[in-house]
Amino acid sequence: MASYLYRLGHFCFRRRRAVLAVWIALLIAIGGAAGAFAGKTSDEFKVPGTEAQATLDRIKDTFPEQAHGSAQVVFAAPAPGGAKTPEAGRAVAEAVGRIAAVPGVAAVPDPYATGAVSPDGRVAIALVSFDHKLAEVTDRQREAVRAAAEPARAAGLEVAFGGDAYNKMAQIEGSTESVGLLVAGAVLVVTLGTLVAAGLPLLTALIGVGVAMGALLVLTGPFEIITTAPVLALMVGLAVGIDYALFILFRHRRHLDEGLEPAEAAARATATAGSAVVFAGLTVVVALAGLAVAGVPFLTVMGLAASGAVVVAVLVAITLLPAVLGFAGRSIDRLPVWKRALTTGGRTTMGERWARFVVRRPLPVLLVGLAGLGTLAVPAASLDLGLPGGGSQAAGTDARKAYDLVSDSFGPGFNAPLVVVVDAHGAPRPEQAVQEVAATLQTLKGVGTLLPPTVDQASGTALVPVIPRTGPDHADTRALVDEIRDQRDALRSATGASIAVTGTTAANIDVSAKLGQALPPFVAVIVGIALLLLALAFRSVLVPLKAVLGFLLSIGASLGAVVAVYQWGWLDGLIDVPKVGPVVSFVPILLIGVLFGLAMDYELFLVSGMKEQYVHGKEPREAVVGGVRDGARVVTAAALIMVSVFGAFVFGHDPIVQPIGFALAVGVLVDAFVVRMALVPAAMALFGKAAWWFPKRLEKVVPRVDMEGEQLIARLREQQSERPSAEQGKQAAGV
Repeated sequence: MASYLYRLGHFCFRRRRAVLAVWIALLIAIGGAAGAFAGKTSDEFKVPGTEAQATLDRIKDTFPEQAHGSAQVVFAAPAPGGAKTPEAGRAVAEAVGRIAAVPGVAAVPDPYATGAVSPDGRVAIALVSFDHKLAEVTDRQREAVRAAAEPARAAGLEVAFGGDAYNKMAQIEGSTESVGLLVAGAVLVVTLGTLVAAGLPLLTALIGVGVAMGALLVLTGPFEIITTAPVLALMVGLAVGIDYALFILFRHRRHLDEGLEPAEAAARATATAGSAVVFAGLTVVVALAGLAVAGVPFLTVMGLAASGAVVVAVLVAITLLPAVLGFAGRSIDRLPVWKRALTTGGRTTMGERWARFVVRRPLPVLLVGLAGLGTLAVPAASLDLGLPGGGSQAAGTDARKAYDLVSDSFGPGFNAPLVVVVDAHGAPRPEQAVQEVAATLQTLKGVGTLLPPTVDQASGTALVPVIPRTGPDHADTRALVDEIRDQRDALRSATGASIAVTGTTAANIDVSAKLGQALPPFVAVIVGIALLLLALAFRSVLVPLKAVLGFLLSIGASLGAVVAVYQWGWLDGLIDVPKVGPVVSFVPILLIGVLFGLAMDYELFLVSGMKEQYVHGKEPREAVVGGVRDGARVVTAAALIMVSVFGAFVFGHDPIVQPIGFALAVGVLVDAFVVRMALVPAAMALFGKAAWWFPKRLEKVVPRVDMEGEQLIARLREQQSERPSAEQGKQAAGV
């Protein structure tokens, strides 16, 4: 691999104008295609095969409205009884009539006719049904519904819009990535010392992210892509794009300091650090693509979207970056800001001092680190999963206002309606069977009330709306769904009818349950991949085992922090959590997939340096010191960049993106600075020579990966030594 990348680096350096032109042309072409063919992303977290989704698919012909988009228009008077005044009634009726006339709206029942007025007479709810799927509800239709409610506002009523159509998720906020980029730029300036060098990783990363995001937007036309997919792709692509460029640039600067010409320095950096980048990128791609193991389509799409961004980041790092280095030449250190970062000057670095401290006291460092991570991981045992709804939106948004008004005026269960589908076509007396089912449901402890059933006489199927006593993210609501499903055998025996539970609330509960069940096999797959790849890279038994254990510690600690902040409400006020409650159900599995690749990045860059020192004759502990000394600055900078990019998304208010950004920021912080920079050197010091033991039988069958370019460097040195001899021979022959 190193030899190929060496030639590639030379080629891109020499043909820098052509390489840059290709990438810019690609960016423009994909950007134009995105503008022409981009479609809409989906806010529906559907999982085929769950009971709720299968039931919905089964009844879509009989009750097509169940598969269509819906919304709540909530009218609230300033005081109790205000919604029941004649003036309010006329205003609401006019607003409802106008909403019904909006193209795409199928029905809007009068809330006064259906009894959808709160007991205190303050709030009335109009339920809007569209004539097409939620994914096909346009922003123009949403705005038209808003505008149609103007008569109610003019009459002094507060109007809020909620329900599925207004629970918009995962919108990319320009301010979040801007903050991350500013912090990343500052870290690069401190690390590299000059504005020119610091600007190159940012430039190449932005081009790569632009290409990846443009390609993803093009795919939103023909394919259904979940709204969170572009956000995750942006988050991961930006972070790894900067980091991978930094790794290669750092090695390039070192080669320049050693006296190599810029072309040779860029080629060698692409061969050595570039090999590690390709290997690290491969681990990230495999981990993200491995999200398909969960069997959840929207999660698979998210993983593939993010892995595509990583592939582009790797290609940019090994092609565009050498080309840009060709333009910079020896001017890469122009515009210095912090000259101390330009060279170590033979002084002892902070990384070396830290490494010597760790190898002198490996056991205490190991025990303290394990105790700290174990403590941080304790809350993870209470992990509770769920999907966000209107109550998870930021305070002040329309969806949150509607949710709170309904919850306060009608009860929290009105935001968590369940739909029990009664199939009574085989029952002796279908109508009586439906009534008996409804009577049984009414006796269940968690049921607040039942709404009148909707019956299709032709099919003998009925829909019984069940209003729980608790909200959609409450454990009692999940228990109620399980209890209703537990009644099916008894009801079939008693009435001859079969039942199933569906609706948005039940569907979200089923998705969360399936994602929770997918965690153990996914972790097993990830651990297996890690052991295989690291054994291939380092030809060691203990190094992969230690790396995997460290990764599991990082996962436990980051999940513990997520539970403490988002489920328990710690740091409330410091972090603006929209609503404390269950953790978004796919955060743990996404965290495992993304953090695995990033953790292996740091493992590769640090431990490969240790191995290089050991192979060249250093004693095991000195090799550990040398590896940390050479890699500490770049790993520290890379981790801080990751934390800044991920952490910037914590300042947004999206209920999905915020916990993902927080989990990844904490995970990278813990893994880089506690696991890789403390526990790994301590463990390697304790292992000694045993760290590099590898069974002889495996030596023969496991291929060698020249990740650090040892074979390439040896061949280049031989060629350099042969050239003077050849020249001397020619001179002697001439004489």
